[in-house]
Amino acid sequence: MDQKIRVGAVNYLNTKPLLYGIDRSPLRKEIDLIIDYPASIANMLLRDQIDIGLVPVAVIPYMEEYYINGAHCIGSDGDVASVCLFSETPIEKVEKVLLDYQSRTSVQLARILLKEYWQVSPEVEDAGKDFRDHIKGTTAGVVIGDRALMQRKLSPYIYDLGGSWKAFTGLPFVFAAWVSNKPLDPGFIREFDQANKMGLGHIDEVVAENPFPHFDLHAYFTKYLDYELDSPKKEGLELFLHYLRSDVNNVKKEYFRPS
Repeated sequence: MDQKIRVGAVNYLNTKPLLYGIDRSPLRKEIDLIIDYPASIANMLLRDQIDIGLVPVAVIPYMEEYYINGAHCIGSDGDVASVCLFSETPIEKVEKVLLDYQSRTSVQLARILLKEYWQVSPEVEDAGKDFRDHIKGTTAGVVIGDRALMQRKLSPYIYDLGGSWKAFTGLPFVFAAWVSNKPLDPGFIREFDQANKMGLGHIDEVVAENPFPHFDLHAYFTKYLDYELDSPKKEGLELFLHYLRSDVNNVKKEYFRPS
């Protein structure tokens, strides 16, 4: 290739199996890999600063052109462990929910579940970087990623958003997918997808490379996360996007913050 393809990926543990394969693929020399938190990668894709990214799927309604690539994603078919609403009180007593700034997919999923599944209407507030310190009393918080795995040891009430979506809809959930803003060479996508698959075949090595005392990573990668973008997940994704598109103007105001 004359020009390297710009690839964005999130910097959480949940991407490590996919990145393990990409880093060891011959394709690695043909890409520029950029690592950041989910909302930042989504904004890069919108601004054409990357060509393809493992992005929160809530970005999709705001892309003029989008393509979901390959057969892999960050998903779950039930509890995901690392995307949860945490509180010190039962959900029906929560008065305020702080929303994690790092991923708008999780924020919008929480909004849907609060309204449609739990049928409660607490005040919701975009949170700053230190918001976990304010999860106390009747103030809950949506926490994602590695910090959520740590928060599990601190909060007495844990509402898993992946499990709650499954209970609400009967469908699995897709948190992130490999989305591009233009058609990419099919040969590249096949090789890229094969690299993802190869990484998922080396879970023991991925766990060994990423010591994490707060949670059993082998269980996380194999029992909680589900990386296959199969038909049920696509159905769950379409339903989620339907909710987003039905309230697109409100979502659009919140999802992107110019840098």
